Amino acid sequence: MCGIVGYIGHREAYPIILKGLKRLEYRGYDSAGIALFDGNDIKLSKTKGKVADLEEKVGKEIPTSATLGIGHTRWATHGVPNDVNSHPHYSNSGNLVIIHNGIIENYESLKKELIKRGYVFKSDTDTEVLVNLIEDVKKNENIKLGKAVQIALNQVIGAYAIAVFDKNKPNEIVVARLGSPLAIGIGDDEFFIASDASPFIEYTKNAIYLEDEEMAVIRRDKGVKVRKIKDDSLVDPYVQELQLNLEQIEKGGYDHFMLKEIFEQPSAIRDTFRGRMLPNEGIIKMSGIEDNMKTFLNANRIIVIACGTSWHAGLVSEYIFEDLARIPVEVEYASEFRYRNPVITDKDVVIAISQSGETADTLAAIKLAKSRGAFVFGVCNVVGSSIARETDAGAYTHAGPEIGVASTKAFTTQITVLTLIALRLARAKGTISSSEFRHHMIELELIPEKVKKALESDAYVKTIADIYKNSKNFLYLGRGYNFPVALEGALKLKEISYIHAEGYPAAEMKHGPIALIDENMPIVVIATKKGHYEKVVSNIQEIKSRKGKIIGIVTEGDEQVRALADHVIEVPETIESLTPLLTTIPLQLLSYHIALMLEKNVDQPRNLAKAVTVE
Repeated sequence: MCGIVGYIGHREAYPIILKGLKRLEYRGYDSAGIALFDGNDIKLSKTKGKVADLEEKVGKEIPTSATLGIGHTRWATHGVPNDVNSHPHYSNSGNLVIIHNGIIENYESLKKELIKRGYVFKSDTDTEVLVNLIEDVKKNENIKLGKAVQIALNQVIGAYAIAVFDKNKPNEIVVARLGSPLAIGIGDDEFFIASDASPFIEYTKNAIYLEDEEMAVIRRDKGVKVRKIKDDSLVDPYVQELQLNLEQIEKGGYDHFMLKEIFEQPSAIRDTFRGRMLPNEGIIKMSGIEDNMKTFLNANRIIVIACGTSWHAGLVSEYIFEDLARIPVEVEYASEFRYRNPVITDKDVVIAISQSGETADTLAAIKLAKSRGAFVFGVCNVVGSSIARETDAGAYTHAGPEIGVASTKAFTTQITVLTLIALRLARAKGTISSSEFRHHMIELELIPEKVKKALESDAYVKTIADIYKNSKNFLYLGRGYNFPVALEGALKLKEISYIHAEGYPAAEMKHGPIALIDENMPIVVIATKKGHYEKVVSNIQEIKSRKGKIIGIVTEGDEQVRALADHVIEVPETIESLTPLLTTIPLQLLSYHIALMLEKNVDQPRNLAKAVTVE
């Protein structure tokens, strides 16, 4: 969940690292720190708070002309957010300094052993234990830093992406990963280290993504040498050309990344189906599906595993797959799936969904499913990510970088990919006619323009947000395809405004939540003309009779709900299976504006990080 950055080369390291930390701040923002080597010693500055707080502090504490350095932005795991627990961390001798993303699960037993050997600890972190373990191995074995890191990491249990520097070896940085992402940018006589490629995209397009249980020694004069941590065998790394560009990771004139990403959804959805769908020719073609068609068609069921917003997209896909392709679907929280003893066979297809492609629980669930013989198909947004490499096949969403912690375009592009897959399988199985198939594709092709139209409600949604911004609770109701949208709408509000909200199937309102309804309770009801419309209208009447405040999400031209609701937000008409791509838009805008009015940090909500790479 933390962000790490490093540089070794001919440029000044400080501005590169600082800019990189700002770009990675979505990964963690309760503290930040930087360590630079000035030619004689390691100079370190760190602080509780944002990267901006570090920037203000650094100039007063350390010289910034060094050409080697490492930096860190933290999301606290072990130890509260404060200056002492902030990274980087020194070893006891002061010779080694480390930054770390992940959790060392056996740090307490290691710490007790190191204390017996005379080591003293200043912080509450597992990271300080790790750097002193490396130092202890290096000193006792009288070996180089790279070998010491390898031996030490074979003694730890947990997840990590680390960068370690020894002031007595001023021309190298040692990095390693297990369960947490790490990229190495390859420039001309210079090297970059980061949790993802965004910190170095303007300097190089070439990167190595370390695999799990790999480490690398990066030397100014000798380049990058990658080895396996377990057996010390050399690895011939794959140098990947990055597709990311600088413009994609800037705000582009918007006040916040979240708002930018909400308004990018028309193009993100279009980019996701472009080249895969040809409605006029009646073709959907996705290599990951075509190459494994028999596996999908012969599957007893599909199991979808995901977390958070991706789980909600998975719930939408359950309706799509079962409705169109008539394939049984189960949707599982990856965090629960991995810790029970699920019944999985080689007749199961597992679809793993993750925006970042680095979600720790989803990765662990993938490994469990593969160990039981299931075929695993990944849906993620980040090329070269761990899930993309770990799965048997997959499809990218092509949403572009999503920096805001609260996912928006990830949700709609995931649904788009899953819809394409379901349609292709339905056609192959013969569970949908050629005319229905073509009609679905034509409607999907129209969705980007319809999302644009839905975004025109922004100003009106803002007025509704102003009315309800001080509410203590919200209820979100939906049926069928739009029940997961209700869950997602409630999650968005909770994430960025800190208002308690719950999503429910509309029919379940009478089984408990109706007791909460009074004149102070805003209820958001998704009531499009497609799918159980009359049933939802009945629910609205029940709410109205109990004086609840009704915000209806309706199809353009709706008069029946308008007559009952306090407010209605219209979305364009489409077929039922595609309505989630439209109904989610006003819910995203509502959460954004409420949070903004409450002066919350929209892009970096408290206690949350973008990529959950630790348990």
